[in-house]
Amino acid sequence: MEDASPAKWHLAHTTWFFETFILRDHVDGYSHFRDGYDYLFNSYYEAEGARHTRAARGMITRPSLDEIKRYRIWVDEEMIKAIPAFDEKCLELVALGLHHEQQHQELLLTDVKHMLAQNPLKPAWFASDDDRHRSSHVPLDWIEGKTGIVEIGHDGNGFAFDCEGPRHQVLLTPHALANRCVTNAEWTEFIEDGGYRKPEYWLSDGWAWVQREDIQSPLYWEETNGSWRWFTLNGLQHVDPHAPVTHISLYEADAFATWANKKWDGVRLPTEVEWESAAASVEIRPNDASCHHVRPRGPATDSEGLTQMFGDVWEWTGSAYRPYPAFKPVDGAVGEYNGKFMSGQFVLRGGSCATPEQHIRPSYRNFFYPHQRWQFTGLRLAKDI
Repeated sequence: MEDASPAKWHLAHTTWFFETFILRDHVDGYSHFRDGYDYLFNSYYEAEGARHTRAARGMITRPSLDEIKRYRIWVDEEMIKAIPAFDEKCLELVALGLHHEQQHQELLLTDVKHMLAQNPLKPAWFASDDDRHRSSHVPLDWIEGKTGIVEIGHDGNGFAFDCEGPRHQVLLTPHALANRCVTNAEWTEFIEDGGYRKPEYWLSDGWAWVQREDIQSPLYWEETNGSWRWFTLNGLQHVDPHAPVTHISLYEADAFATWANKKWDGVRLPTEVEWESAAASVEIRPNDASCHHVRPRGPATDSEGLTQMFGDVWEWTGSAYRPYPAFKPVDGAVGEYNGKFMSGQFVLRGGSCATPEQHIRPSYRNFFYPHQRWQFTGLRLAKDI
């Protein structure tokens, strides 16, 4: 699948990042581990020259996994020797490289899941009895958001990617957010009501995508004898009705919000400003990668106010991924890290059950194209009031 990469490539690419942008550029006399790796393991940095096409990464049979592990050890040892002499600017690059690697830890989980899902045997990566633990029903409620001028964007404390800033002011009109994410049970209603068959719910591009790809349910769902099951890293499981729906595209999220106007007038996707302004006052206690569930779960029955803002599923917003006012990419090839993707994609917020805990914060801006859904992507509804 074009969006996914082999596990071996993730290991090599994150190693290449340190070798290329730190050891090569900041350590005198550094000698590359192996010629050709700059071509094989460059992801999208045009300033670094030609690279192997993404869709063909799975065809790279050599170097072997053992060779890539040796590459990784080599670069780690060279980094450990060099770090004491680095200046502040170089240490900032090291921090970027570490957070970049954490992003690939999440991608590794979701890419492995997609690969295993292609196997007709539906193999589990690890055994679990999670299928016995079902989420409880929590009624949907509406929580009024902030109005007037608010500030969003990273406040400068701790690490952040460049696209999270600069911090700036934005005007919010009266609105409310749902207290929780949309559930599998609610999504099943959407399916049973013909949600995937009625063009009136869909954006034009979304309807063309549904027809072209024959989309009938979220990714990894399959119906057997009138019962829905979905593929997880624990293998094929019964769909948990009160857990957040996941592996849906922006097109599906938007269609569901349009359909949901039958129940709640004026429902839509939240903007990223509405989401962040609400999340800023929510305690961060997520179901993220550190919890080792690697599947979304419903909120506690005694939860109050906004729940599931962090972890469980990445939440689609209706906001295009564009630069904040006064945004400037950093100089050099690493300036391509986020800025070059600010076209045609939409912002997701909050993190998922596969997200490293250091990447869970109100200002974090994830972004994907509207058709993509191999990540743990879900939605929370909003409405004007």
